[in-house]
Amino acid sequence: EEITAHSSNVSSLVLGKSSGRLLATGGDDCRVNIWSVNKPNCIMSLTGHTTPIESLQINMNEKLIVAGSQSGSIRVWDLEAAKILRTLLGHKANICSLDFHPFGSFVASGSLDTNIKLWDVRRKGCVFRYKGHTEAVRCLRFSPDGKWLASAADDHTVKLWDLAAGKIMFEFTGHTGPVNVVEFHPNEYLLASGSSDRTVRFWDLEKFQVVSCIEEEATPVRCVLFNPDGCCLYSGFQDSLRVYGWEPERCFDVVLVNWGKVADLSICNNQLIGGSFAQSTVSSFVVDLNRVTKSGSVPHGLIRDDEPLVPPTPTGSSLRRIYDRPSTSCNKPQSRVKHNSESERRSPSSEDDRDEKESRAEIQNQEDYKEIFQPKNAICRTPPRHSEPFPAPLEDEPLTAREAVKPSPAADVQTPLPKQELVCTPDPVQRPPIASSTPLSRTEPSVIPAARNEPIGLKASDFLPAVKNQSQTELVDEEAMSQIRKGHETMCVVLTSRHKNLDTVRAVWSTSDIKVGIQIPLFISQNSVDSAVAINDLSVVVDLLNIVNQKASLWKLDLCTIVLPQIEKLLQSKYESYVQTGCTSLKLILQRFLPLITDILAAPPSVGVDITREERLHKCKLCYKQLKNISNIVKNKSGLSGRHGSAFRELHLLMGVLE
Repeated sequence: EEITAHSSNVSSLVLGKSSGRLLATGGDDCRVNIWSVNKPNCIMSLTGHTTPIESLQINMNEKLIVAGSQSGSIRVWDLEAAKILRTLLGHKANICSLDFHPFGSFVASGSLDTNIKLWDVRRKGCVFRYKGHTEAVRCLRFSPDGKWLASAADDHTVKLWDLAAGKIMFEFTGHTGPVNVVEFHPNEYLLASGSSDRTVRFWDLEKFQVVSCIEEEATPVRCVLFNPDGCCLYSGFQDSLRVYGWEPERCFDVVLVNWGKVADLSICNNQLIGGSFAQSTVSSFVVDLNRVTKSGSVPHGLIRDDEPLVPPTPTGSSLRRIYDRPSTSCNKPQSRVKHNSESERRSPSSEDDRDEKESRAEIQNQEDYKEIFQPKNAICRTPPRHSEPFPAPLEDEPLTAREAVKPSPAADVQTPLPKQELVCTPDPVQRPPIASSTPLSRTEPSVIPAARNEPIGLKASDFLPAVKNQSQTELVDEEAMSQIRKGHETMCVVLTSRHKNLDTVRAVWSTSDIKVGIQIPLFISQNSVDSAVAINDLSVVVDLLNIVNQKASLWKLDLCTIVLPQIEKLLQSKYESYVQTGCTSLKLILQRFLPLITDILAAPPSVGVDITREERLHKCKLCYKQLKNISNIVKNKSGLSGRHGSAFRELHLLMGVLE
């Protein structure tokens, strides 16, 4: 099937691995569109990125999708809730590759800046950064047990990373061109990689050596995928699909497919689905695997003519170690991941909220959306044993190389299955189970009223224990709050301490200055700022500056001398909201006081004794010295990408007179 996926060129494509029928495309129009493989209409369109989409990935149970853009930003959407879940910032260049951890709430990203980052989606932060590649990281894959991460890059290498130790395990060399794809065997300690040098290499993860190397006189390898039982590897080239074995190395079959730039492969109902794109058009192809040779003694072309053929290993047997599978229950395993002591964790800020509000999920086909992502509760979430495959092509004459055909738009095609979960049963063939709960459909009003007695979309009863005595169905407010606070003692202590500190600053502020109205004084006293600084809590300083920044007339030269050292700390903070507040305050100081400071310092000395002028000169010298220190920080950060990079570049221009 062929569809026009975007109004501009398509830049990325990914297929869902669970159902095999979910298709996501990213374009130069900065949108992510969601499709069903056998339907021509777009189900959902996700917006929020401001630069073209470079990479996409769908998680194992097809509930989440992550997209990386040309600017280095990453966004995660919840497909069932049809909303933005997280925005992750930190890369300085294009996002070239993404992958979801098979169990935990982690996403790995590889970039043109040569860095690999592991993100915690729940906490909006970077857990660890892996350095080692010298060129763009083109593909990332987590191992089936979730303990390792494999990366392929343009520097001709494949690297294997240990997530628990936070360091590289081994570097596989041998490719003579950029490595485009990498894939773990579903069961054994085996890794496959495909390169632009037209070779597919198999690596033993126990002995850390090459098992075999298959070279074709074809185009570069674009994508690879192991059969679910691990009996063979499917490799996508520009004009064909090739089926490989590795012990010994051989080509079992060749299927001629004119799919061009094939971007991803998926298997469903013993059918291989391939997706490709050209300009604004996306095409999907189906290969019937029942008619493809996956093993046998008469392969298509021997790779080694000087060695006798060895009978293939029977399906289910293994020559090497098998991954340690998690328990068969549906509980999520506790993944041990190395955390960076200097991780780039970010606290939620108003800018994050605004940024995520600008990201929308436009549902363009309500019926398909409800059918796939929001099935009724009465429908069993476990997929049936045998779902309907795509219509098979007409029988053709037996050939050594058969052609794959596109599903005909006019054919009687079954509708896609509703969104399903994986069955949590011990099965060495299937991917590891993923635990999750049935989502609750929530209806929120378009306008939330200002006066309301309960939160929108939440029920307090969901957080309270069941009442044993049915007659006592009502709890007093104190008891309800006590139950809700259970398990949140640490957060309550933090918030109480912060509230106490702010009350202290407010008390000093209120008694020291003349007030206008009730809350905002005309002049902010040095005592109130000194008290905020003395508390040694940057969060209190940020809260105070957020108020002062709203009224530029509150700024005085005395205030600058106290605040500038705190701004220097804020600009180096790991919290984005702190950095933004520091940038705003520094910009106000530069615009209002930098010309005054430079003029006073450049003026000739006065005749006689002028105490007021001497005090002002001392303050200007102190501010000038602090601004010089800050200018070095601003200069180093002016090369960042994103909105913070532009803010630092603007500050760097304003501070040009200091150099």
